[in-house]
Amino acid sequence: MKLAVYNVENLFDRAKAMNLDSWEEGRPVLEKFAALNGLLGQIHYAPADKVRMVELLRDLGLEKSDTGPFVILRRNRGGLLRRPQAGGIVIEAEGRADWVGSLELRDEPVNEHAMRNTARVMMDLQADVLGVVEAESRPVLAAFNSEILPALGGTPFRHVMLIDGNDERGIDVGLMSGEDYPIGAMRSRVDDRLPSGQPVFSRDCPQFEVTTPGGETLLVLVNHLKSKGYGGTAASNAKRKAQAERIAAIYHELTDHGAAHVAVIGDFNDTPTSAPLAPLLEDTDLQDIFAHPAFDDGGYPGTYGLCNAANKIDYMLLSPSLFDRVRSGGVFRTGMWPGSRPKRWEAYPEVGRKADAGSDHAALWAEIDL
Repeated sequence: MKLAVYNVENLFDRAKAMNLDSWEEGRPVLEKFAALNGLLGQIHYAPADKVRMVELLRDLGLEKSDTGPFVILRRNRGGLLRRPQAGGIVIEAEGRADWVGSLELRDEPVNEHAMRNTARVMMDLQADVLGVVEAESRPVLAAFNSEILPALGGTPFRHVMLIDGNDERGIDVGLMSGEDYPIGAMRSRVDDRLPSGQPVFSRDCPQFEVTTPGGETLLVLVNHLKSKGYGGTAASNAKRKAQAERIAAIYHELTDHGAAHVAVIGDFNDTPTSAPLAPLLEDTDLQDIFAHPAFDDGGYPGTYGLCNAANKIDYMLLSPSLFDRVRSGGVFRTGMWPGSRPKRWEAYPEVGRKADAGSDHAALWAEIDL
């Protein structure tokens, strides 16, 4: 069985604020979007809240219209605000119950070359079971599978599953598998809560049960942990640590009940020696595929960007029984931008510039005797 994981960074459409030339350009927009969404969701709007809402609406380009360059304010019913002819914004609602609507990020199409290179990676991996990170939705993932892969000569996956998570930006996690690897029972953990009442998982930690042709049961937990680039460092680290602790607890629950073949895969947004990931990497018997003697890292220790050690953020963690059955494994970077001075690896000819890369992330794969 070939198991793989790939952060596709969206398939057809991506939030415009996330599609800028650099993360630093989009980060302020995303942070202000999150702050305004948090204020709009409050039961009661205090005077100071209204002042801050107006500031954020202006910063997001919504002073004169409900459509800004990166954000749309949808007002279906009720009175949230008015814009006097003299200018400015007045928040009229006293709380969330006074209006019906939502604040949404605007999307734009993904670069066509990037989309096709994403498909090429998914085809060339030839995975029996593929964990997918940052896909917009199940209908989008299913359409990509049934339309784009065959158009490039690839074979679609027979099973495609994605459960909507907690992220409003359309970056969820899912699983695709071949004809002989049906997806059985699934479990979402979008409702797991921190003591503060906030969701543990930024997206989800879905658990997929896959049956192999030989009748073995594989449990796959696909993850996308809190990023470093969105919010304060301390808060981001605390969130990521809480997520790692919860995943570790889930893993222990599964193995305590007899599960033997468990894989925890995805983009963890942190390095192996980081404190936030310690509960998962040090306090469980899960083993990183990079540590297997049959694993080939392609000459670079990382999985993101130019793949330096500080960019090792994508993982395939295997329970001991799976790790012992690994026959080979590696990092697939052909769809990534290889740099130019000099090129670090061979990329598809279609990756003529950074924007054409299928993703900034490499895919990980392992052949497992299962």
